[in-house]
Amino acid sequence: MMIRLQQVLKQRGQGAQRYSLAIEQLQLQAGARVALVGPSGCGKSTLLDLLALVLAPDSAETFALELAGTTCDIAELWRQGRQSQLAQLRSRHLGYVLQAGGLLGFLDVRNNIALPRQLLGMPDNGQVQRLAQALDVQEQLGKYPAQLSIGQRQRVSCARALAHGPTLLLADEPTAALDPLNAERVMQLLLAQAAETGATCVVATHDEALAQRAGLHILRMGCRRDADGGVSAHLEQAA
Repeated sequence: MMIRLQQVLKQRGQGAQRYSLAIEQLQLQAGARVALVGPSGCGKSTLLDLLALVLAPDSAETFALELAGTTCDIAELWRQGRQSQLAQLRSRHLGYVLQAGGLLGFLDVRNNIALPRQLLGMPDNGQVQRLAQALDVQEQLGKYPAQLSIGQRQRVSCARALAHGPTLLLADEPTAALDPLNAERVMQLLLAQAAETGATCVVATHDEALAQRAGLHILRMGCRRDADGGVSAHLEQAA
């Protein structure tokens, strides 16, 4: 088992300002390729942040990741405040494509892509060049993010998330700002490169049709307004 969540809760605010996400159960095998779909505010980004180990659950009966053949009790690491261990897991095993790209403006494309490898002390083995070519940004390696189109920035962000060979690839609306043709292209390129390493993929998207065409298994998320005015979000049954 790659990912196993059971009775995981994250809540912000109180009363009418309350927002809570409850994950009754989520199990994903290694190599799974899934899309989180649902309306804005239904918790897609919150669930990705939980999986990315950047957001602590308020409670969790089970929150476990199997990484490199070892099962990590993520819930216990959060309870014990083991921030350094969580950071090590994030940097080595996770790749995250942010909705806005998240590229560093003071680094050129080559160094943006190489950053995860450099932080891990990994040698230059040609992976940066290979990913740049595969994602069609090889001509942009010497440019800075501000000099790129939106589509180019998203492809660079995808390359950076994949550069260190992550076990788990997360992507938050990676095609939201793109026209339909570029959206299709970026999604296919991202998933093709992830497939080469066997990475488990979880993609949040509002475009269910695109996710289906890409061969992603659909996991629907929903939300409701409660009597106190707060919002409760949840993961529904898989389609």
